[in-house]
Amino acid sequence: MSQLDQFLNRAEQLLNRIEAYLPPTVPAPDWHAATAFRWRKRAGQGYLQAVKHISQLTFEDLQHIHQQKELIVQNTRQFVQGKPANNVLLTGARGTGKSSLIKACLQEFAAQGLRLIEVDKADMGDLPDIIDIVAERSEKFILFCDDLSFEDGEPGYKALKVALDGSISAQTDNVLIYATSNRRHLMPERMSDNASYTHDDDGDLHPGETVEEKISLSERFGLWVSFYPFKQDDYLDIVAHWLSSFSCTPAQIEAARADALRWALQRGSRSGRVALQFARDFAGRQN
Repeated sequence: MSQLDQFLNRAEQLLNRIEAYLPPTVPAPDWHAATAFRWRKRAGQGYLQAVKHISQLTFEDLQHIHQQKELIVQNTRQFVQGKPANNVLLTGARGTGKSSLIKACLQEFAAQGLRLIEVDKADMGDLPDIIDIVAERSEKFILFCDDLSFEDGEPGYKALKVALDGSISAQTDNVLIYATSNRRHLMPERMSDNASYTHDDDGDLHPGETVEEKISLSERFGLWVSFYPFKQDDYLDIVAHWLSSFSCTPAQIEAARADALRWALQRGSRSGRVALQFARDFAGRQN
């Protein structure tokens, strides 16, 4: 083996060792593979992963949230039609359809170019990177942040504020942020925040500014949609809808009412989620 061959062989071995320490190449998003994507991380690098099996929920499946549904549908329709539309914050009682309503938007408007990207709270700092990836696409993208809330000092809080409308770069016309939360202001609120002054040696000189900082994030969402616990009759209507979708007969649906109420009482909630869980259990036990 000549000296040149030896040199090339050693160089190849060295390159192989270096490649072992380099982060793997992340896949480019396949825009034709799906209408929904998740933001994922691999060795510190983010990429869009296609969701092959998406939720099949439709607007017809979401009962007794008519006003909330109208607001979301109108805003999303404006968005996919290229008209001005707002970022949306959906807040309120758990299990009342906040996340389901956003998923139903994809079913309704995917054929018109709507795409959904789910982003975890831990990845809020990557929002500028995600927006850069999709900014030149012709589709309309909703960045979906589910069950969003922040504790004091979390970095994602500032990143989301910037992504909503605080960046030096202009907002793109094909991206909106839809977030759900059980907290109206996305941050914990304490009695001390509302105190006009404190008596300790290191008290906040301007407590009003602390309160303003905490509510400034939610105010950056142009549309607020609130959800409330269901009344008993509404809950039973939702149970009946799901039992019917599971092919239960009217007689079976009527017979299930008392069991459905006991089921909700045990869980301390009359929500759409609890209604669906009961319907699955009841329908699965029928012959």
